[in-house]
Amino acid sequence: MTTTDIPRSADVGSGRRVSRKRPRKTATGGLRQAVSATTLLWIMACLYGFPVLWFVLSSLKPASDLFSYPLTLVPHNPTLSGFKAAWDSANFSQYFINTAIVCVITTILTVGVSCCTGYALAKYDNRWLKAFFICILATTMLPSEVMLAPEFLVVRNLGLYNSFAGIILPAVLTATGCFMFRQFFLTVPDELVEAARIDGARELSIFLRIMVPLSRPIMLTLAILSFQWRWNDYIWPLLMLNDPNKFTVQIGIQSIVGAQNINWSVLLGASVISMIPLIAIFLVFQRYVMSADINAGLKD
Repeated sequence: MTTTDIPRSADVGSGRRVSRKRPRKTATGGLRQAVSATTLLWIMACLYGFPVLWFVLSSLKPASDLFSYPLTLVPHNPTLSGFKAAWDSANFSQYFINTAIVCVITTILTVGVSCCTGYALAKYDNRWLKAFFICILATTMLPSEVMLAPEFLVVRNLGLYNSFAGIILPAVLTATGCFMFRQFFLTVPDELVEAARIDGARELSIFLRIMVPLSRPIMLTLAILSFQWRWNDYIWPLLMLNDPNKFTVQIGIQSIVGAQNINWSVLLGASVISMIPLIAIFLVFQRYVMSADINAGLKD
């Protein structure tokens, strides 16, 4: 007499019940993880955003209410007098034009040079290129204050003192930009380059027609960062410029500060005015910063 193991209906039913409950438990765990991550991001956003909100709202307060006790977040009598006084006390229109010229030219050159350098470091196998990349990274290990004196001497000896070229040229090549492009081009499959070479494409054509379009997200990201760096730069333009007609925005804001006293209402208004172009550029270009499809044109 042979016996066969036939599952009972109760076991089958319990197995079905267990199989139905497991996805719910997994979904609940994923929901908890998502909620905790979202909550953490909101907490960090509040921690970073609250000082900025206080700063912007304080610029709308009269000078007499800035240090009144108890401190308040929302201004009781909002006014734009600080903005008007800041704009009238300094030649902000000229400062904005000077800073825009420096930022635009520097950003274009920085993105172009970093893209070429990153591509060479990633796709060409040469020991001298590796040594050059190490030298570029070594510049990030030194404080910027240490390099100010030799950079100033070089720029002065080249006859670029008190000129926009003296501000632009030392800021063109950045280790951050080269590193960003190198790491991106390393993720691009070599098969894509080899296929283009088999089809008869030259190296310059491969770079301009394939690599540059793929690296558009990195280019836009570096462009935003470079524009922000140059717009907020204060020490180097302060050393290089002595003509008030060539001052940048940050030097113009510093000129508002008096030697004996500080008009905080005017200073806050000028600082908020200097933030407007950066916010506008970020809002315009942030949707273009996305991941690139580096596998386009390849077959599995």
